[in-house]
Amino acid sequence: MSRSRVLVVGASGLIGSTVADLLDQRGHEVVRSSRSSGERADLTDPASIEALFERIGPVDAVIAATGSVPFKPLPELGVEDFRAGILDKALGQIALVTLGAPRLRPGASFTLTSGILAQSPVATGAVASAANGAIDAFVRAAATTLPGGARINAVSPTVLAEAEGYHASFPGFVPVPAATVAQAFVRSVEGVETGQVFAV
Repeated sequence: MSRSRVLVVGASGLIGSTVADLLDQRGHEVVRSSRSSGERADLTDPASIEALFERIGPVDAVIAATGSVPFKPLPELGVEDFRAGILDKALGQIALVTLGAPRLRPGASFTLTSGILAQSPVATGAVASAANGAIDAFVRAAATTLPGGARINAVSPTVLAEAEGYHASFPGFVPVPAATVAQAFVRSVEGVETGQVFAV
């Protein structure tokens, strides 16, 4: 395993912090970014993404563990709920790729975060299903055309064991620890696959 310089966006969250810590333990140089700490960036603002890459310089891998969506029954969701959720989770990560791809070192990788609701819906998860499905489809398409031999994958976790407040919304789903999800990000960063959605 060679040492890489890895940007982790969303590093203050549960998944992002677990991934950043694991990559650090594995000898990578980790650049942590979030809206509120580290190298601050807001993925809903293209200028903020461009400023982030200007500040940090070239990296070998980019991880996005970001995005919030409303969880409400479909009859309570308006168009603005979908617009906000898809902007925050899907379009933010897509913008990170499209704006970041020209700035990465040759052979670099992107790893995005989608989720199980793209395939297995729950009663309050319509916005999450739409956003996750968009990310998965984008990854498969982008893998065919990214410049510089770059790779791209997504990690699609089920509900996290640590996120107990969400368990009731996922009846019958088996929660997984964040540490298990983090291993899929290692697979993407250190492996050779591209255009894949790693379900965890």
